[in-house]
Amino acid sequence: MTRKPLLLIDVDGPLNPYAAQPERRPAGYTTHRMRPSGWTGAESAKPLRVWLNPSHGAELLALANAYELVWATTWKDEANDWIGPHLGLPRLPYIDWPQMHGRAPAGTFWKTQYVLEYARGREFAWVDDDITDADREYADRHHLQRALLMRIDQRIGLLPADFAALARWAVGRRAGF
Repeated sequence: MTRKPLLLIDVDGPLNPYAAQPERRPAGYTTHRMRPSGWTGAESAKPLRVWLNPSHGAELLALANAYELVWATTWKDEANDWIGPHLGLPRLPYIDWPQMHGRAPAGTFWKTQYVLEYARGREFAWVDDDITDADREYADRHHLQRALLMRIDQRIGLLPADFAALARWAVGRRAGF
């Protein structure tokens, strides 16, 4: 039996369009105040504002038929406590980054090398707001399986067209494309 490809999900940018106009929550999103351990604001400062679209949970669960969902976020396992419940997601595996915000090869985003290590030759799709052409080229050279690296605008977040593209990519996989 062939294993499903991974769908590696970043939080800030794809699910939380943090760069949208300040104090202007995007349509369809709800505001949540959170204090994950990685929040570097002063302890007495306001909690972190996170915008989440409840429909994204259903969209991701629909993709779970074709993908193994995995958090690929600096939230790491805390995404299961702070993000997943608001979206109706079960606990998901996560990438436990060996080093965050460290040096990266060939001008790539720091996560890219670790995403490829985590995928270990499996097909994967990855949604993140920091993906560039350098990351795609690096994946093409160093990952022997199919990979879809989707840059998501951090001002907008995931759109219906993005979920449709992920579904098409999974169908293309089964069809041998």
